[in-house]
Amino acid sequence: MNKRIIAFSVAVGICLSCFMIRSRAVFVSARGAVMMCVETGEVLFSENPDKRLSMASTTKIMTSLLALEAAKPQLEIEVTSEMAEVEGTSMGLRAGDSVSLLEIVYGMLIQSGNDAANTAAIVLAGSVEDFSVMMNKRAEEIGMKNTNFVTPSGLDDEEHYSTAYDMALLACECIKNPEFRKICSQKSARLSYGNPPYDRTLTNHNRLLWSMEDCIGIKTGFTQKSGRCLVSAAQRDGVTLVVVTLNDPDDWNDHISLFDYGFSVCSSDVLSPACRRLNVCGSDKDSVPVVPACEPLFPKAENVKCEVYLRRFEYAPVLKGETVGKAVYRSGGKIVYELPLIAGETAGIAVHIAEEKQSATDRIIGRIKEFRLFRR
Repeated sequence: MNKRIIAFSVAVGICLSCFMIRSRAVFVSARGAVMMCVETGEVLFSENPDKRLSMASTTKIMTSLLALEAAKPQLEIEVTSEMAEVEGTSMGLRAGDSVSLLEIVYGMLIQSGNDAANTAAIVLAGSVEDFSVMMNKRAEEIGMKNTNFVTPSGLDDEEHYSTAYDMALLACECIKNPEFRKICSQKSARLSYGNPPYDRTLTNHNRLLWSMEDCIGIKTGFTQKSGRCLVSAAQRDGVTLVVVTLNDPDDWNDHISLFDYGFSVCSSDVLSPACRRLNVCGSDKDSVPVVPACEPLFPKAENVKCEVYLRRFEYAPVLKGETVGKAVYRSGGKIVYELPLIAGETAGIAVHIAEEKQSATDRIIGRIKEFRLFRR
């Protein structure tokens, strides 16, 4: 196969100055803050991003993720006194109540119930202590290097801490989970649990769901030690941003300001139509369309150019969704974003070629059979 790579550039005009200069115009009251693009992991703003701080009930983001990843949403739980008897906010669980694991997640993300978090921990791991091991293992998988979970609810503990950056990584991971995203974005939820079960309405504590049309959650938190903590997400024009503030007395306003800033500096662009077909040999199709594996999203920068790398041709079969190249976005010679390019259609092997291959295979099998007969 001829593996020579073809590269050609498409100019993408994007205004505004570079990210580092623009970010100085944004100020927050938080001791730690990060704004991150979910699609790329790019940090668009930070203030003490790696400072270890307690994170209050935003801890329940991790507890909820583990509960959903357990894939037992309809698991029916009989609440014990050990599960229900915990200080702080509550979804109203009592010993003897019947509640599902999915309703427990609603109780954590919407009502911020410490009893819900305690119940999830005991059900999934047998004890709060063993559940903290699960939390820290999952945190390591996500890349949260400056985090240590001790409690499932976020109640104060000297060894329970995280950073704004780590919590942003966690939020990006969670917002990609459809069920998590669905629950945390609801202003309220009607559930039925208890002994016997009866209907109740839980109301979300996140004011941004009422003040921002494009807000999609995620979780509030507060203790005297932690101060006000808030992890939120919003989506505009195909771009999803996560904002984390820890110990922030003005968190609602800070999040709105950061989202306005972030969406003003985050750009979405597409490949030129001239870059969208790949020649195929040995197929009834001469070529297949080439599309980005995802929408290219990156912070705005000056004079961005998109370099598209494709082989001159591919041999059939080429499957829809198969990676066939890549696009590299550069600004001032520096790579600002890369994404894979995939085949938009399947190109199978041409019928006559398939028959020839089948005939050749039959001949080989026949010779093997003849050889075996001769050996006998």
